[in-house]
Amino acid sequence: MEVLKRIFNFYINSSIHVAIATCALAWVTLIELNLKHDQNLLSFVFFATITGYNFVKYFGIVKFHHRSLAGWLKAIQLFSLGAFFAMCYYGLKLEVETLIVIVILGVITFFYAIPIMVPKHYLFDDHKNLRQVSGLKVYLIALIWMFTTVIVPIVNHDVLINMDVIITGTQRFLYVLVLMFPFEIRDLNFDSLKLATIPQKIGVKKTKIIGVVLLFVFLTLEFLKGELTSKSICATLIITGVSLLFLLFSNKNQSKYYSAFWVESLPIIWLLVLLLLS
Repeated sequence: MEVLKRIFNFYINSSIHVAIATCALAWVTLIELNLKHDQNLLSFVFFATITGYNFVKYFGIVKFHHRSLAGWLKAIQLFSLGAFFAMCYYGLKLEVETLIVIVILGVITFFYAIPIMVPKHYLFDDHKNLRQVSGLKVYLIALIWMFTTVIVPIVNHDVLINMDVIITGTQRFLYVLVLMFPFEIRDLNFDSLKLATIPQKIGVKKTKIIGVVLLFVFLTLEFLKGELTSKSICATLIITGVSLLFLLFSNKNQSKYYSAFWVESLPIIWLLVLLLLS
């Protein structure tokens, strides 16, 4: 049992789970926009997510040498290095225009973790990176996920940006924003007040109300698409309902895996519903 627990913790801490979730959302985009399955693109998104997330999460930790961290951290570092090489391999199989978008996302991710020169009146503490800019974190993450799971697939398939694409991009941004709320509610016990997260500014109850409104907008936008199918409507209804439940039941004292596993599983559930309805 202890071995299984360690494997599962490595699965979570090494960002494999969030990478599958990101890959699932990119696949959802391919299905919704009637684009052909693109294994090279999905593989790139998977390995790029592992590389990016682990870089952001563990960049600061590598400066410390606490014995309790050394073992699993070294394993994650080696795993991330392998993911980086795999990302480069699959990146070479993508279109040039796609790589340009990816480079922009890479630069944003880099400065999300690395200190930069930002005017002091935009900051509240000494860590001068985008992650620490007051109130920016959740919107930046939603924007990166939207670009990664919507813009990158359509650029790689040379799809013209029409109203359906704009609606899909808007939906994705709103949906990821809502998925971030349980994380921000969980982190109320740990985040510095200087981060000015949404729950810190308006409280848990109002954060949930905003999440409910955003999910309603997310669902409503589905009916504005030009190419509307019963499959997409049904899948959107199901994932909206399930996401709503996870939002409403989130709290500051949630279990260790409530957000890190179950909430991050929602994009995977969305994909599975679409595949089952196909």
